[in-house]
Amino acid sequence: MPFIILDRDGVINDDSDDYIKSPEEYHPIPSSLEAIATLNRAGYCVLVVSNQSGIARGLYDLKTLQRIHDKLHRCLAEVGGKIEEIFFCPHHPDDHCLCRKPKTGLFQQIQEKYEINLAETFFVGDTMTDVQVAEVVGCMPILVMTGKGKKMLEKYPELLAIRRYEDLASLVREITGIKP
Repeated sequence: MPFIILDRDGVINDDSDDYIKSPEEYHPIPSSLEAIATLNRAGYCVLVVSNQSGIARGLYDLKTLQRIHDKLHRCLAEVGGKIEEIFFCPHHPDDHCLCRKPKTGLFQQIQEKYEINLAETFFVGDTMTDVQVAEVVGCMPILVMTGKGKKMLEKYPELLAIRRYEDLASLVREITGIKP
């Protein structure tokens, strides 16, 4: 079974500079959930890797993050989709942990749990740190223009060399041949 790894904020759901702090603030990007369901139907196992420093910043707690993820899972189930597992870093950037992207700790957790060949795995993100970690762990980096993607492209012209798509649905349409 092929794997695909997705960032959460800006790829699956709208991002916010003020953080997604509650289920009420969680809003899927149009067609992103259908894109994940299409990946599932095409035989992909979908994993999510996400920095969630709002926990360390005291903006929300682990229980609230779980409620946000429960909403994501419910919304996905309504369109026939599923995320196998969500890996997240709850630390503040100043903590210098090993799991906050672009560090590789979350990908090491994935490799410990799943038989995954990262060289054959897309990692879809919307920031420079997403691209950086994908390159370090050996994934195939994909940049989407949703979330912070367009701003990143303006700020880091080197991202022009990275495979990019308007949104998750555009990528899924290309790799599966199926319109989400």
